[in-house]
Amino acid sequence: MTARAESLRGIMAKADENIAVAKIDMEAGFAGAAASHAYYAAFHSATAALATLGLSFSSHRQTIGAFNREFVKTGSLPPEAGGTLQNLFEHRQTADYDWQNSVDAATAAKDLAAAQAIVEACRRIVEASITPQ
Repeated sequence: MTARAESLRGIMAKADENIAVAKIDMEAGFAGAAASHAYYAAFHSATAALATLGLSFSSHRQTIGAFNREFVKTGSLPPEAGGTLQNLFEHRQTADYDWQNSVDAATAAKDLAAAQAIVEACRRIVEASITPQ
């Protein structure tokens, strides 16, 4: 395996780990933690997909913007993928930093499903970039 493939698969492994932890959080009744882990799963997979284009960014907002520009606006991913990643980011912000509001279980469950869809879409991009055609 090339170093590039190993790196991309390593990033995707982080995404998979966050999905697994989000599921555990949901089962334990920790909706905010589940939403946070769901976001990080999607964020890591978006980071891996962008890395296939040689792109990396120093902030979450830059990563989300580039994800939209490179994959959503080009039609590689469906239009809702960009809004979904932004919503996941906002829910993570609420879950992690907003002491007056929280993420409820229904929202966290939707976030987990949405994150799983983004992870799988990004996995297809990553695997296509490292699998010989």
